[in-house]
Amino acid sequence: MFVLILGVGLWWAAHFFKRVAPERRAAMGDPGRGVVAGLIALSVVLMIFGYRASTGPVWWGPSPALVGINNLLILVAFYLFAAAGMKTRVTSVLRNPQLTGFSLWAIAHLLVNGDLPSFVLFGGLLIWALVEIAVLNRATPWVRPTGPFPVRKEIMAAAGAVIVMLVVGMIHYWLGYWPFGG
Repeated sequence: MFVLILGVGLWWAAHFFKRVAPERRAAMGDPGRGVVAGLIALSVVLMIFGYRASTGPVWWGPSPALVGINNLLILVAFYLFAAAGMKTRVTSVLRNPQLTGFSLWAIAHLLVNGDLPSFVLFGGLLIWALVEIAVLNRATPWVRPTGPFPVRKEIMAAAGAVIVMLVVGMIHYWLGYWPFGG
């Protein structure tokens, strides 16, 4: 469990480094981006290995209904990631679509993984995303995008979300977790 907690903590630290120590981060210049990216990659590795090695009490597991809700939330989360990058219409409604999608991803995983390691991993990442949203909202005023929002981009974002979901689902399957129920 220690490695998992270390990974989640490093994720938080790497993402908030710029906010907590802006002068120090600025002094690092462009090479600092690589350092932060490396720390984030290390945190992901620690979270993966820590999660797979951790055990703890289990309060609930996946049920057909929860798996269905999970998959719907994951699909919406992937759409929000794509929409943020493509500046689709939803970006004029949601200020932080990528972090909102990340939050939905974490919630979806908590729905089907009711064990202590999942609470540490997905709960820790959910809290990070919500704190990040609050910090970003406080730091800068929001300039609401006004468009145009081409239908082509909307279709591409939706299709991309479906494709990414299928690919990620297959990766889960290869890792030993069938994410689609049944």
